[in-house]
Amino acid sequence: MKRLAALFGALMLATPGVAAAQTPSPLEAGAPVPVDCPASVGREVRCLAGRDVNGAGYVIALPTTWNHRLIVHTHGGPRTGDPEPADSLEDLDRFAVMVRQGYAWIGSTYRRGGYGVRMAAEDADNSRKIFWARFGRPERTLLHGQSWGGNVAAKAAELYALDIEGRPNYDGVLLTNGVLMGGTRAYQFRADLRAVYQFYCGNHPSRQDGAYPVWQGLPANAAMTRAELRRRIVECTGVGLSQRERRADQTRRLRDILAVTGIEEDELIAHMNWATFLFQDLVQRRLGGLNPFDNSRTVYSGSSDDAALNAGVERFTADPRAVARLAYDADLSGLIVAPTVTIHARHDPTVTYLADAEYARTVAAAGRSGLLVQALTDEDQHSKMEDGGYLTALLALEGWIDTGVRPDPAGFQQDCLSRSPSTTCRFMATP
Repeated sequence: MKRLAALFGALMLATPGVAAAQTPSPLEAGAPVPVDCPASVGREVRCLAGRDVNGAGYVIALPTTWNHRLIVHTHGGPRTGDPEPADSLEDLDRFAVMVRQGYAWIGSTYRRGGYGVRMAAEDADNSRKIFWARFGRPERTLLHGQSWGGNVAAKAAELYALDIEGRPNYDGVLLTNGVLMGGTRAYQFRADLRAVYQFYCGNHPSRQDGAYPVWQGLPANAAMTRAELRRRIVECTGVGLSQRERRADQTRRLRDILAVTGIEEDELIAHMNWATFLFQDLVQRRLGGLNPFDNSRTVYSGSSDDAALNAGVERFTADPRAVARLAYDADLSGLIVAPTVTIHARHDPTVTYLADAEYARTVAAAGRSGLLVQALTDEDQHSKMEDGGYLTALLALEGWIDTGVRPDPAGFQQDCLSRSPSTTCRFMATP
């Protein structure tokens, strides 16, 4: 990765079959340089990497037999560490099916780690401008967001779908396993998790840490590691241990925490990581220490003693200023102008599939339901779905743009199966 970073600013390698524009974008910090593509994109693809003037890295993949369509990708997270040049190569590897289909692809790392939907949306749109300046405007530009990147892409579609003359920058939008309920509603369940966990475990914070409200995630200068957090969770709940290794008190606490929060056992540590390190970034760095979460009227249920839980759990009330700031950054208006397709795994363990229904209500309230098509699969993964699902949704979106006829998601499964007998297709007829 250091070698890759050092290459930024070197001269761009010419790519067969793709003419570079005469004038590079003023958004470029230097000309992109050749890098090795992930093997998954195929052999006849050239990859380039660069940085924009804000410090965001980007990777471009260009098939030799380019179909003259571009996919602008917005990645999930948010990743709380500093962006690394190789991050976008990992994203490209995950969605390589799109490049194998002939699409050009560009993905930004964003200019910094941590929360910031508007920031990430701007960085993604800047990557589009860089591609257009280098290679000319493609016949079609599509916007794709996965996970938190779905929130980013949906925000970008509201902010940048049209230029100042009303011409489309993005012809269509694909949102997959997206955080589409908006920032003010997306993370409350993790705030509830922190409160419920602390009631049963009392070790995050521990006495040695000093008191602080759980909605903070961590104090601003706290240096807890993920390994230490895992140690505390295992000590309290025995999560990850066998039934024989787990103590009776651990089993009891784990059962109550999972029953009340609805989180799966194998996702507990992951959600606690988000509710610790992402909350620290969100609250301390982005919201000025103000609290966007509220459980003042929440009635928790499902435990072995709900009365004791509700009487003893830590309570907190949202600060309206924090809610307003978070809403401005990450909530969605539903004012879409381009055909938009969403697909979500019905058993997604990280972002509930109900997020898509919330987005549908937002779009309906804005009077734009005619521009939205939604589908479900019976998958149970979050970060990567089956290639057949992405390809089917992409081609349905393309057909919609071509014909103006809104696709019927009830036909997605048969469409997927008809393309290749070896393709894994998991679209559901109903939720």
